[in-house]
Amino acid sequence: MQNRNERTCPAITLRKVAVAVAALALAGVASISFAQAPAEAKPKRMTQLTMENVPPQSRALAEEIVKISSVGLAGPYNVMLRSPVFAERMKRLLDYLRFDTSLPKRLNEFAILIQGRLWTSQVEWYAHYPLALKAGLPQSVADDLKANIRPRGMQPDEEIVYDISMALANQHTVSDELFKRGVAILGEQQLVDLVAVSGTYVTVAMLLELGGESSPADKPLPFPEKPR
Repeated sequence: MQNRNERTCPAITLRKVAVAVAALALAGVASISFAQAPAEAKPKRMTQLTMENVPPQSRALAEEIVKISSVGLAGPYNVMLRSPVFAERMKRLLDYLRFDTSLPKRLNEFAILIQGRLWTSQVEWYAHYPLALKAGLPQSVADDLKANIRPRGMQPDEEIVYDISMALANQHTVSDELFKRGVAILGEQQLVDLVAVSGTYVTVAMLLELGGESSPADKPLPFPEKPR
């Protein structure tokens, strides 16, 4: 025959398990909520320029920027405008690469996202992710890229954009086979514009990093924040 302590042990154990499970569940909810909470933005390294304090020689350029920029004079423009001649010429290049490139907009935005992911650039991803989806890039492709997974289900032209971008970034070379495949799918002009947009948005990522620029403070960061 079992004594009294032996008979009550299972009930006590079950109660302990239930309490532990509940505690874990609450901890899980708390951690999920914490992960989704917007991160506190670090201060910029360069004072934010406004139309009131932008250098006089850049006033006309700043007016052009605020008409098309989703971040106003923030983001790369806040850094670029420290060098007025560079800013004016860079703006003209960005205008071509954003609005007049020979690449279809879907592929152009995909190329920008690839560099944004390679550089873990909060601003590039925040600004161009919705533009890429609006241009027709499948969300699954963008989300795989964000997760550092070779995107599944890419169309042939998306595959060549991804493969050439990654080869240049990681191996600093393009094989003859990859080049031939690129010409067959995109043609020479689109290949050149692909390299131009990729290299330019590396520059943009560098400018953003230099200036300590980030996505809006009230929005979750696209990627875990890098230490300064």
